[in-house]
Amino acid sequence: MIHCLILEDEKPAQEVLQDYIDKTPFIDCIGIYESGLDIPQEKLQLADILFLDIQLPELNGLSFLKTIDSPPIVIVTTAYSNYAVDAFDENVLDYMVKPFSYERFFKAITRARNSIQFEHKEADKQLFLYADKTIYKISAQDILFLKAEVDYVNVVTKSQSILILDSLRHWEEKLSTFNFVRVHRSYIVNMDKIEKLSGNQVYISEMTIPIGKVYKTDLYNRIGYKK
Repeated sequence: MIHCLILEDEKPAQEVLQDYIDKTPFIDCIGIYESGLDIPQEKLQLADILFLDIQLPELNGLSFLKTIDSPPIVIVTTAYSNYAVDAFDENVLDYMVKPFSYERFFKAITRARNSIQFEHKEADKQLFLYADKTIYKISAQDILFLKAEVDYVNVVTKSQSILILDSLRHWEEKLSTFNFVRVHRSYIVNMDKIEKLSGNQVYISEMTIPIGKVYKTDLYNRIGYKK
């Protein structure tokens, strides 16, 4: 379970974040505060993620962040877009402008979760995919391939296909620490699932996937085949 703190002085915004957190199975909230000066040190040490508003009483959110020696992952939640450059200078992970949807929240929290898992070197990482108002939990190892579908990505396992609003480039980065390879502008495949290669095609679980010309050399290098 990922633990998060909310630093937000507006009750409606607190309630929205709490509601989104309650909908998400892999995170919980361990405290809501209206001022950074009120957060106990032990709470900061327990937190994996800090949802940080910027316009706060007594101490600006970014000013408070600068006082923390080893801050948790920070996701800014603010009504103002003009602090983004300063926020990213403080190494925040994401910057969400209010009002934001659950879909936007889930994208940010998933990025945070992936970052935490990478730091912990969890090779058996579980992925949570949001599609059709449902959160699906799958293992990265169960994925056969991913296919770009206009503004969506179709994540295909042996038992199901899940269409999510995302980009294939984002997933290429997300799966970079796993045994996945891009073989076409529209496809990323799990190398552990490849059954054979023939000509310009990859065969996975009775499915045929094209190999793009610009990706072919990298694919053959990855499998250790030298022409």
